[in-house]
Amino acid sequence: MAGPVTLRVAVDAPQHSGLNGPLDYASEQALASGTLVRVPLGRRELLGVVWPGGGGAAPEVALRPVAAVFDALAPLGADWCRLLDFAAGYYQRSVGELASSVLPPQLRELSPEQLAARLAKLERKTARAATAVAEPVRPQLAPEQAQAVAAIEGQLAGGAPKPLLLFGVTGSGKTEVYLRAAEAALAAGRQVLVLVPEINLTPQLEARFTERFAALLPQPLAIVSLHSALTPAQRLQNWLAAHLGRARLVLGTRLAVFASLPDLGLIVVDEEHDPSYKQQDGARYSARDLAVWRAHDLKIPVVLGSATPSLESWQHALTGRYERLTLATRIGGGALPQVRLFDMKALPPSPGVTTALTAPLLAALKERLERGEQSLVFLNRRGYAPVLHCGECQWKSDCPHCSAWRVFHKRDRTLRCHHCGFSERVPRACPNCGNHDIAPLGRGTERLEEQLAEALPGARVLRIDADSTRRKGELEAQLQAVHDGEVDILVGTQMITKGHDFRRIRFVAAVNPDGALFSSDFRAPERLFALLMQAGGRAGRDAAGDTPAEMWVQTWHRDHALYQALLRHDYERFAKDQLAERRSASLPPFSHLALLRAEARTAEAAQAFLTAAAALAQAEGVLVYPPVPHAVARVADLERMQMLVEAGQRGRLQAMLRDWVPALIALKREHKSVQRWAVDVDPLAI
Repeated sequence: MAGPVTLRVAVDAPQHSGLNGPLDYASEQALASGTLVRVPLGRRELLGVVWPGGGGAAPEVALRPVAAVFDALAPLGADWCRLLDFAAGYYQRSVGELASSVLPPQLRELSPEQLAARLAKLERKTARAATAVAEPVRPQLAPEQAQAVAAIEGQLAGGAPKPLLLFGVTGSGKTEVYLRAAEAALAAGRQVLVLVPEINLTPQLEARFTERFAALLPQPLAIVSLHSALTPAQRLQNWLAAHLGRARLVLGTRLAVFASLPDLGLIVVDEEHDPSYKQQDGARYSARDLAVWRAHDLKIPVVLGSATPSLESWQHALTGRYERLTLATRIGGGALPQVRLFDMKALPPSPGVTTALTAPLLAALKERLERGEQSLVFLNRRGYAPVLHCGECQWKSDCPHCSAWRVFHKRDRTLRCHHCGFSERVPRACPNCGNHDIAPLGRGTERLEEQLAEALPGARVLRIDADSTRRKGELEAQLQAVHDGEVDILVGTQMITKGHDFRRIRFVAAVNPDGALFSSDFRAPERLFALLMQAGGRAGRDAAGDTPAEMWVQTWHRDHALYQALLRHDYERFAKDQLAERRSASLPPFSHLALLRAEARTAEAAQAFLTAAAALAQAEGVLVYPPVPHAVARVADLERMQMLVEAGQRGRLQAMLRDWVPALIALKREHKSVQRWAVDVDPLAI
């Protein structure tokens, strides 16, 4: 009878602990890679994954034994393990930490017996008789759509696929291309993964896919979603359905890129440019980039869709690394909105007159209102006002824990910090001098909503932002009210500009977009252009209407190149100019970056750690910049500093990081005053 064997098990041992890779455990039996187990670590017992490379004879030293085996569940696939290995190595995290963070949290709480009971329940649920549903009539494809679908179907047929960049103007029918591509993959017996940038887009897209595939996939849980708004039980159920192959179509946010899908045949990344695909804590991975890697590893198609592609993806298309598919016209004859750049400098100075709701803008909104058309007013700042201000002593509502202002929220009469969450009731008088005349300074969506209702009596004004949609179901109900024509003017932040198919909106206004033009972050113009193009894209999606759809941009910098490209809906011109600037400055995509961030009680302690870290970063072809404060230097009483690392070649940066990160773990032990540190590979914000 064979004796005990050694297993490599990936467990949640953070990389900063020094336990970098899978750990060795003893087992009475050989277990397949990908098997879930429970193992002891210190005084705890943790969920782990048997990792490839183990299974040898037990060593001379005594190893702690595996505590339990989840043998009722099929092991995670070798391709899933490869994805985790790559992501952990590239983003400089331990594979066990990453595996623990992407598996359903409820798995950590279950025993093997409890999981077996869940699986039996899932079997019963998916074995129910399918409900007969008529197959809806599919719309006829436009020629450009047909060409795009044919290209995807060609890749599905075999070969070594190249990533496909679906560059389509807003309203050009990208979703229908996704649906047809998914249909082809499903018909071939493959699973489909569709990623969206934000949770609030998932129900809308899920409804479209469910409507289309209800007849093709009538079994329970054949179509599931994966995102953080699900309950733990829902997330586990949907993950298990995908892992077992019961779910054929999976829609989700960035975490879904790690879903276990044994028959995966197609990946779609909608709005691929969106920064929400980049995780901002823990393992700071890019779901879009991992989707591309996963598709390459499996030799399956990946479709990256956007009206405003990221400049990295656009450059890949220019060089032939990606294949570009173009949808240049809107479906149904709808025209892109006419863009009007309203020059704020042309307004005559008038004391007390708001500069957000100018008289010409109000007149334009009133005109649309009289026609029975909907309008959208976009301001990317929630709350009533960015700050409260005392005119006597110049006090402002700063946050005592952050180097930021607390935002005034009028509805619940609070001052709330959007960085650390610290909240207090609005004071009756200035806490500095006692003056009772403290007033809001600046404007957020809450104040804009109030001013629109006052300026346009009788107008049905609705605000949609993170504050107005906190309760479960509120967002869906509010969006439905817009679709049903129960709203005249929609006010909101960027969450209403992405992906929503508002058929009745004919007028969009961006009232205060200039702030991002002069940001120190080199990506700020790209984000602003995409945001404005996406906002404008909500208008005129239905060809009906006596007057052209219009986008109104109020700006103090009318002649800026970004606005001039927006005026012509000319993404290609904008991208060409931006790429030329980035090439001359050796910025991505023409270089590769990593940020080392440190947080401590004092800026001096954080800087000392980064300075010492810079001395350890000795590698040819890698440039380390001096430490600088973060844009918001203090959050929750911790001072934040960052240090940029740049390399001309990705391989050189990765080689340097592989040596540097272990040295940083040791360095942290010498700098005990540093609370947290992290390496961010391919950072989005600098």
